[in-house]
Amino acid sequence: MDGPGPLGDFLGARRARLQPEDVGLPEVGPRRRVQGLRREELALLAGVSVSYYTRLEQGLSRGASPEVLQAIGRALRLDAHEQDHLERLAEAGRRAPRVRRPRTEKVTAETLDLMRALDGVPALVLGRRTDVLAWNELGHSLLAGHVDRASADDSAQRPNVARLIFLDPHSRELYTDWDRKARAVVGNLRIVVGRHPEDPRLAALIGELSMKSPEFVALWADHRITPCDAASYELHHPLVGAVTVTQQTLAIARSPEQNLIVVTTAAGSPSEAALTLLRQLPATTGSLMPTSS
Repeated sequence: MDGPGPLGDFLGARRARLQPEDVGLPEVGPRRRVQGLRREELALLAGVSVSYYTRLEQGLSRGASPEVLQAIGRALRLDAHEQDHLERLAEAGRRAPRVRRPRTEKVTAETLDLMRALDGVPALVLGRRTDVLAWNELGHSLLAGHVDRASADDSAQRPNVARLIFLDPHSRELYTDWDRKARAVVGNLRIVVGRHPEDPRLAALIGELSMKSPEFVALWADHRITPCDAASYELHHPLVGAVTVTQQTLAIARSPEQNLIVVTTAAGSPSEAALTLLRQLPATTGSLMPTSS
């Protein structure tokens, strides 16, 4: 077996976040040689044997019961999203890996109709690997006007939000607090990997980002779980300047692997005026922006 695997990596990373004083344990004994809690301390808090917990973290045991996982989650102070992720990793570890040829993700006609109805609101549809499956004109102009808008229609050339955030200089400059956006993207990817550990295209994306972005490597190693549901961001758009937006992620009932991202601004705000101006600019303006290498 090559390493502890996703479950062991997650447990080890979460254990390293906690100190004895965080969980009410006295710090006694020799000088600590590990960051965070020791395995024996975590096992004590969870009410399991040290040998059992050690085997679980090392990837040598795959039969953890729901009750044990709940106890370990409480000991690690996991929130609801992290606990769900822990249980998905444990379930995936019980099954033999199944590598299937990924299906090409498609947007339904009903979703495209919805996108057209959102003409005055920036919107885009993301697949489970953060590929842009569709975007309306304003969504494209606001978030990636330097990218060929038609590329979303080509399954082999689709823009990918995670790739743009970490590898594209224009996207890095767009977000005033780039670090916060990057953490949100990685946290969401962690959730997706937990749900689809057998997805080769998803694994290839993680591998590419790991090879090309040291920032991604550092954030990925942290194992934080962050669902991207709604968040406000300060943007610095190259054409209309400062824009404060809220990005909301909405589930698509008939396409559960896809999400509709809708971008809004406060009513009557300068940001709303900026989006109105952006909408009035010629559609070809975005193509005049320099493309990333």
